[in-house]
Amino acid sequence: MYGQDFTDISDLIYQGRGKDYRAEAQHLETLIRARLPHARSLLDVGCGTAAHLAAFTQWFDDLAGLDLSESMIATARTKNLPVALHLADMSDFSLGRTFDVITCMFGSIGHPTSVQALTNTLRCFAHHLTPGGLAAVDPWWFPDTFLDGFVSGDVIHHQDRTIARVSHSVRENNTSRMQVHYTIADPTTGIRHFSETYVASLFTRQQYETAFETAGFDLDYLPHLHRGRGLFLATRR
Repeated sequence: MYGQDFTDISDLIYQGRGKDYRAEAQHLETLIRARLPHARSLLDVGCGTAAHLAAFTQWFDDLAGLDLSESMIATARTKNLPVALHLADMSDFSLGRTFDVITCMFGSIGHPTSVQALTNTLRCFAHHLTPGGLAAVDPWWFPDTFLDGFVSGDVIHHQDRTIARVSHSVRENNTSRMQVHYTIADPTTGIRHFSETYVASLFTRQQYETAFETAGFDLDYLPHLHRGRGLFLATRR
């Protein structure tokens, strides 16, 4: 789970690595409007610091976000967006309402630890969608697209702060384990270092599709998006 140290630099890290939240949100909005022209309510599951939600405020009147990380939700609240924010587990939440659209981006759907947990998560999504509502889900890597032993590194400069990030990802049975080290230097506090380990399930495309079907969705898969992970567009039956 993402801790406070990472939360404090997460927006800078992703933007410095070239992630364009507004462009992603705008592309999603185009895909959503093609299927649901009058959609007005959206829930972002695994919303993090609400970077996608900040962009979605341009196109949706009724927005909410959900995340299991207390530090992420706390940071999202400091942005004072017109968004309801909820601290909850994606596989077991109850907000007492439904939405036209649910988004789950950045591979967050890889957090469930089994196919049954994945199915339960998608059932929870279906429960919070209006009939005919749309779930847009960016999957984590499939087993055949995950690169075992992958190493990545970046250096980000922001004002008087420099942040270095290096990662190493390995396959462990049906999961990926990514160890990431961060070093931050600034004139006031000097240099500090911390590391985090992120584990995600490597579900096959067939396992995703079966889970969506079992949860009550009709499904399309768009390949090549999101660095090659693709995108599931699922309509609640």
